[in-house]
Amino acid sequence: MKLNNKSTIADNIKKYRNKMGVSQDRLSKIADVTYNTIIKIESGSNKNPTIETLAKIAKALGVRVDDLIK
Repeated sequence: MKLNNKSTIADNIKKYRNKMGVSQDRLSKIADVTYNTIIKIESGSNKNPTIETLAKIAKALGVRVDDLIK
């Protein structure tokens, strides 16, 4: 179950990022998180991003944290 949540987060971040038409690098700058963090979350190698990181990414994407985790 947790694995599904983590891949959901990765999929949702990719979906919203692509919808905005921004690269991983651009998203990292807008969200003020490292480029490496974005890559790790989207690839699924960071299966447990902090709520602070998710909040920054959600804000940069113009969505709620809930939108990323559901």
